[in-house]
Amino acid sequence: MNYWPEFLTIVVAHALAVASPGPDFALVLRQSLAHGRRTAVWSSIGIGCGLSVHISYCLLGLGLFLKNSSVALATVKFLGAAYLLYVGVQALRAQPRSGDLELTPGPATPTDRAAWLNGFLVNVLNPKAALFFISLFPLAVSVTTPKLIQVGYGVWMTLSTMAWFSFVSFVFTRTEVRRRFLAHGHWIDRALGVVFIGFALSLVLAKLG
Repeated sequence: MNYWPEFLTIVVAHALAVASPGPDFALVLRQSLAHGRRTAVWSSIGIGCGLSVHISYCLLGLGLFLKNSSVALATVKFLGAAYLLYVGVQALRAQPRSGDLELTPGPATPTDRAAWLNGFLVNVLNPKAALFFISLFPLAVSVTTPKLIQVGYGVWMTLSTMAWFSFVSFVFTRTEVRRRFLAHGHWIDRALGVVFIGFALSLVLAKLG
């Protein structure tokens, strides 16, 4: 059986979703400008690992349970909103840099593990990511497609997500790009904090609505 049409459908749908502005992109942008390339890349890897969780429960058939369980979905939404709110508040507390604006990470640069965990939690607690994969797999993947092929789709999406956000990390940590942002970096950090809080509020309001 030819699985290329199915695979290409997944590639296009996933690429459009990953490239769309959202919490993942905002996090990588903030990490790039505030802490540098290494931190941003580790967060990118964390985002990909978070995405693999969504793919895994869809492959195991648990996506349907999450979709039909209002309690489970509401829990994910509120946990996601709480974490985005936390990230937003942390960004709002950014302070101006002192000195000559060296293109080096600031003193509060997260460890690699913390950067990875930040990316992982932002993605895995994003209910919109969960709903995307819950909707994508039944629509794009045939029930007759072997599990091994489906796992291959998942591996592709995980690795391409890591690659995309790592690319974003490299773009925004180029010397000339960071030099333009660093002088007003704390304002950009605070603006991204507002964005994160906006994402959090949208999740809560959507649930209450």
